[in-house]
Amino acid sequence: MGSLTAVSRSDFLAHAPQYSTTGELLSAAARHRGKDVEVLPTRGGAGGLKGRQGGHYFGGPLFAAGIADDLEVALLEPADDWLTSLPHEYTLRNVVSSTLSEARRLTRPAFVKPPSAKSFPAAIHSDGSTLSRSTNLPPETPVQISDVVTWVREFRLFVLDGECRTGSQYAAFGRMDSAPLRGHPDEDAVRAFANNLLGAHGHTLPGAVGLDVGLLSTSDGGTKGWAVVEANMAWFANCYASEPDRVLDVVLRAAGPRSRLAERDRGFCRHLKDA
Repeated sequence: MGSLTAVSRSDFLAHAPQYSTTGELLSAAARHRGKDVEVLPTRGGAGGLKGRQGGHYFGGPLFAAGIADDLEVALLEPADDWLTSLPHEYTLRNVVSSTLSEARRLTRPAFVKPPSAKSFPAAIHSDGSTLSRSTNLPPETPVQISDVVTWVREFRLFVLDGECRTGSQYAAFGRMDSAPLRGHPDEDAVRAFANNLLGAHGHTLPGAVGLDVGLLSTSDGGTKGWAVVEANMAWFANCYASEPDRVLDVVLRAAGPRSRLAERDRGFCRHLKDA
């Protein structure tokens, strides 16, 4: 089985109760296709939606943990060590997988973030002592530690079966600044870098995923080259200025019925990883 089957007319989008602009845009796109959009209850799992066939999900991972089985959705996510497994030519910086206890021993500035759980804010720390003050998580908590770099521009791409379906600039020099990828002065460069990366390493990502890439600055203000920022769960990714209908295509695949799960995606399914 190479991919998920086409979305059925009876499918519906189940939205976490927390409001988001992206959720609103995706809901409007789903309704435009004639799909039901259901807002999940704040408590009690999926409530009356439990057992209903054809569910797809959009919302946060913590909430997803309480409703995924009720909706029988397959939640696709990149591996925690995906970024650290890439060759240096795609990262242009040192990135390592570690633990919070190791990060707290840092004696140099570093960018520290949780791989995917969003358990604490990603940030630049002058050394490990500032990280110690910022969180009370267990010492074995997984983290990524990377060199401190400057991103000239950053883009979010929504990828389906190795193809960038849509995308958006979302930041410039660390400040939010969204603009559609389509027609952007950097569009050709972004797509060329993404195509090269996906051609070589697309098999290491879920079939539906959010991919952040950016242009790195040199210390003297020039440009160093294009690099991967990170990969994201498409079902919990801000679409910024991307085309919502195309984002929806990716989200429906990234968090859809388990009965339609592609064999190549089983290793990326949160529910089935340890099965």
